[in-house]
Amino acid sequence: MQRPSVLFINRVYPPVRGASGRVLRDLAQGFAREGWDVTILTTAPQAVIEDDGPVRVIRIKGPAKPSNAVIYGWSWIKLLAAALRLSPVNLVITVTDPPMIVVAGEIVRRVKKAKHMHWCQDLYPDVLPALGLKLPGFVMSALKAISRYAMRRADKVVVIGRCMAQRLSQDGFDPQQIAFIPNWPDAELMGGSARVAPSHALEKQGLAYDEIANGYRSHEDQIKHGPKFRVLYAGNIGRVHPLDTVMRAAELLQETNPEIEFVFVGDGPRNDELARERARRNLDNIRLLPYQPASKLPDLMASGDVHLISLRKSAEGMVVPVKLYAALAVQRPCIFIGPEKCETAMVIRDFQVGSVVPQGDFEVLAEEIRQMRLSSDKWFAAHEGSKAASRVFLPAESITAWTQRAWTIVSPDADINH
Repeated sequence: MQRPSVLFINRVYPPVRGASGRVLRDLAQGFAREGWDVTILTTAPQAVIEDDGPVRVIRIKGPAKPSNAVIYGWSWIKLLAAALRLSPVNLVITVTDPPMIVVAGEIVRRVKKAKHMHWCQDLYPDVLPALGLKLPGFVMSALKAISRYAMRRADKVVVIGRCMAQRLSQDGFDPQQIAFIPNWPDAELMGGSARVAPSHALEKQGLAYDEIANGYRSHEDQIKHGPKFRVLYAGNIGRVHPLDTVMRAAELLQETNPEIEFVFVGDGPRNDELARERARRNLDNIRLLPYQPASKLPDLMASGDVHLISLRKSAEGMVVPVKLYAALAVQRPCIFIGPEKCETAMVIRDFQVGSVVPQGDFEVLAEEIRQMRLSSDKWFAAHEGSKAASRVFLPAESITAWTQRAWTIVSPDADINH
């Protein structure tokens, strides 16, 4: 067949920040390398049409951080209207942002006679209550019915967690319609297989341990006290990522293990709350750093002796934190505070990357961190598990799975290995 065309629709795309935009860019570039004509329809503070290498990016005007449901809804309408004005394409791929964008994809499919794939990064509207948005029961039922109808009409629904696939199967979806393709880490993090314990790695490079923490510790303090054992939480601090269990564990460890520090890096709707809680509890073992540029990402992620990941129980099967894959890319042990049957917990257990702690069990969490600090056998066993996982969750593997499925949808008789 002639060169196929694909239109991706998502509210965020680099340089606008957002986890879905980051992986979308990688995927779009992967489609372009496979010979596809790729267009991104997204938002930005100012409307513009530009090229991101071989990818055409159409940005309509919209806020980087919508503050309420009305603004999200307006972004949804503008994205749909813009998609309907574009020339026909072979394939439309909707991501997750704004919520219910799968419905817009179904409309475009009908009007433009295109194929449609939906990339389910978050399961809407199911996750709305976990995000703190309480809607009347009849409204939730109506939104879910509309969303599920649009998803069933899609040619393929790609989920990023086995827990998501199970949830959709329980809703009566044909398993053949669902494809599980995991997310992947930033390309900047790949190739770090030589890194061992972070303090050793940084010392060999002649770096003071906290240079990557923007000078939070002086060189004299480094010499006097030695490197801290760093528990790192890097990424969005959202409403589905509760941190009370972490804060209470930090309170315990501040008394018993002052050499253990907690470092939170990133932004999100709960950053200010985290800062207030740190001050209220007088937690000197917690440090807060702003969002870091990509150039600092490898050293930052490698600086964590243990990576923390958190998920609210009510978001099980609806959200899969991408923090896991970044931790695996730098081969770090992980502790997940959340439901034991979700994708993150399954990966940690499958590869013996670390441990899973239920939300609220702060004493168990504190003890798991303490054991990682005191037992080199425990730390290195989890490090080896993470190293094994880092060879599985690769960008190329997931992107290839994506392009192969797309080829079979737009041209069922085509050789997917072309």
